[in-house]
Amino acid sequence: MNGEQLIYLLWGGLAIALIVAAITDIKSRTISNKLNLTIALAAPLFWIASGMSFWPDMVWQLGIAAIIFAIFAGMFALGAMGGGDVKLLAAIALWLHWLTLIQMLVIMSIAGGVLTIFMIINKKIQKHEGPVKVPYGVAISFSGLWVISSIIYERYFNHFT
Repeated sequence: MNGEQLIYLLWGGLAIALIVAAITDIKSRTISNKLNLTIALAAPLFWIASGMSFWPDMVWQLGIAAIIFAIFAGMFALGAMGGGDVKLLAAIALWLHWLTLIQMLVIMSIAGGVLTIFMIINKKIQKHEGPVKVPYGVAISFSGLWVISSIIYERYFNHFT
């Protein structure tokens, strides 16, 4: 297996992990630590297959993931986000260039807003009491899948740019 095939395989594995995260978040409102750890531990394989240098590329990836974790851990402390969501975002940040990560965060915010509106409407229709619990892992996974598909499309199929 050459480097390009391994990169393709790793992107596919990340996509599957994001789908699993979304499904488990819908069903149980939790995202497994094992799943988040698997995503994070696969990132160095992706770095090596992509030809990243230790300095500054891999160090930047670690630093950006730490920043993302710190920002969203603050959101967790405020009660605005679940711990599994925070860990999932940090794990995904290990995979993405910082510009692509910003794109993902914008898409995630929009998707999260739409999801929240649907959850509020559903709560009103079913006349449930208590706060709305939004499975934000769905918005994170959706935005991650969106970004992965655009990366794969640009890298492998769109040779005219």
